[in-house]
Amino acid sequence: MNLDEVNSRIVECRRCPRLVEWREQAARNPPARFAGEHYWARPVPGFGDPSARVLIVGLAPAAHGGNRTGRVFTGDRSGDFLFAALHRAGYANQPTSTAADDGLRLTHVYVAAVNRCAPPANRPTPIERDNCLPYLAAEVAALARVAVIVCLGAFAWDGALRALAANGERDLPRPRPTFGHAAEARVGPYMLLGSFHPSQQNTFTGRLTPAMLDQIFERAKALTAAAAD
Repeated sequence: MNLDEVNSRIVECRRCPRLVEWREQAARNPPARFAGEHYWARPVPGFGDPSARVLIVGLAPAAHGGNRTGRVFTGDRSGDFLFAALHRAGYANQPTSTAADDGLRLTHVYVAAVNRCAPPANRPTPIERDNCLPYLAAEVAALARVAVIVCLGAFAWDGALRALAANGERDLPRPRPTFGHAAEARVGPYMLLGSFHPSQQNTFTGRLTPAMLDQIFERAKALTAAAAD
């Protein structure tokens, strides 16, 4: 499948009744700051450059972020932190992402997630994860030039490893590589690169700073340059 076909399947998905109810409930009961806004309230597809060398994988859309705007990491604090870093690294044409039509363009980067519907408490169940993993696997297969997969958090790290295994990658490290900030693991033609998730829990406490995320994307650049040699 190409990316357009993958995205068409994603946005029509209703495999997980709990997540369907949650995403639609969030749209029916927005916080005051979003009162009157039209919510996307469907699964959120990936976004970015089809010729990407770097794939960024997150956990899932936020109930009042991607679930509202229809674009991954758009319209929430995590996205503010992420896209500012991508802009500093030269991967994005602007440092903010507020709406799907705000003019943001990514170069050499594609952004996706393990789960495509906002989960309660940001915790998909294992079954919900597995229902969604074929979409991430299909994206990886369609993004033929990707060399580096940046995993935002342990859930994304685990999901990326599962997606690569589903795609037939047999060169999985043993023992299974452990997630950590700046952790690296080679899986066939891909280098996995770990980063703490840019959630407010991490960014407000200083567990993840702008400088730390900048270092991740500088490392991603070095890895993609080495892969091109």
